Amino acid sequence: MTLHIYQARLLHYLTENDRTERATSDLSQALDIDQNATLLPVTAGERIYPEYIADGALVVDDVTRCVVEYGHSETILPKYANAEGKPAIKVHDYRDKLIMPGFIDTHVHYPQIDMLAAYGEQLLDWLNNYTFVTEANFGDPKIAHDTAQFFLNQLLANGTTSAMVFATSHPLSAEAFFAESHRLNTRMITGNVLMDQNAPEALCVPAEQSIRDTQNIIDNWHERGRQHVAITPRFAITSSPTQLRLAGELYASHDSVYLQTHLAENRDEVAFVQELYPNHKGYLDVYDDMGLLGRRTTLAHGIYLETPEYERLRETGTQISHCPTSNLFLGSGLFNLPKTLGYTGVSIATDVGAGTSLSMLTTLSEAYKVQQLQSNQLSAHQGLYQITLGNAQSLLLDDKVGNFMPSKEADFVVIDMKATALLERRMAQTKTLEEQLFVLMMLGDDRVIEQTIVAGQSRYRKSTA
Repeated sequence: MTLHIYQARLLHYLTENDRTERATSDLSQALDIDQNATLLPVTAGERIYPEYIADGALVVDDVTRCVVEYGHSETILPKYANAEGKPAIKVHDYRDKLIMPGFIDTHVHYPQIDMLAAYGEQLLDWLNNYTFVTEANFGDPKIAHDTAQFFLNQLLANGTTSAMVFATSHPLSAEAFFAESHRLNTRMITGNVLMDQNAPEALCVPAEQSIRDTQNIIDNWHERGRQHVAITPRFAITSSPTQLRLAGELYASHDSVYLQTHLAENRDEVAFVQELYPNHKGYLDVYDDMGLLGRRTTLAHGIYLETPEYERLRETGTQISHCPTSNLFLGSGLFNLPKTLGYTGVSIATDVGAGTSLSMLTTLSEAYKVQQLQSNQLSAHQGLYQITLGNAQSLLLDDKVGNFMPSKEADFVVIDMKATALLERRMAQTKTLEEQLFVLMMLGDDRVIEQTIVAGQSRYRKSTA
């Protein structure tokens, strides 16, 4: 056994329970927790605190691949100094870098990496002209494997260590993704996409067969290592009532399986759903009636919702995933983050390929601008909390990942705050941590990612990429 100690600036976010545990378990050093920061929580009623340690040390066990502890380097390093009877240690010196928990993306389509930045359409035409054409290729196992491999490597190069992902309606597209994720030991969620109407025949799978496909994927992959399955209807337009109802029944039969789909992204989409389901009160009511809502459900977008729909989200615990670059690229609309957080949990996601970048930092930059256009604020702490612990909370993975609390899985990212000449020059003008983090949020992208560690193993290193 070797203990790896990463000496660096450390930043993460704590819940009230984490803060209490930290205060009682480590009486040897003062805590670096900002108790005055006001952050909107993903989990209602929770209090969130930033913790920043300017000269920190993060201890990782290479056997369990989990965090052992973290704290000030002057306390941690002598404690683990090599001596007879103590485990071997290896110190990684990143004192000029920032280490954060790995970023988490809650809505992204891996097959759409090959149609990123497809010009000139809004949602429904974009799907027909680009998305469905691209996804039809994923009946080819080589295309599915090669794309999954490329996509996962791109996530790691952007500091993303976990994601909730759409595959295609081909079961092997999900199988290929899981196989590659399992090899890398990344914690991922995906499933075969359910479609049986209003789409090309090559992508439509009869309702009963598509549900059998999902059940087979659950049997093969759910909670195998770090993999999770999500039941994945694309959205109400491309699934018949029968398919949606069967998906709801499958969802109800499993306690730990996820469900993901889209909701109220575009006005034309909302109107089309109303045509297809004229006897329902609204878009969300379709999913509610089919048994698709719940605490393990993530609905992407949710821009055009009425008050009763927000209230129903709160009642069911259903989560919303905000995808700012996608909403801007397709001209879909402006998502009200603080309003939605007032009702239910909100995560932040890239939504590639309508989204234009796999970088969660770039995504935060656009999320800030979306809120500015509505006279709302998005602080750096709020944004960085959301793409780490907040997104973990939304996906019910915060017992495993999201911060540096002992026994959590060692997923983290090493960030070079001076990765470009512009960043270095701009950082030199900052006077506070909050200023530095805001500059990182606005100007950071894949170039700031020095190294990405997954379950204690380096899976991306900039210098050798």
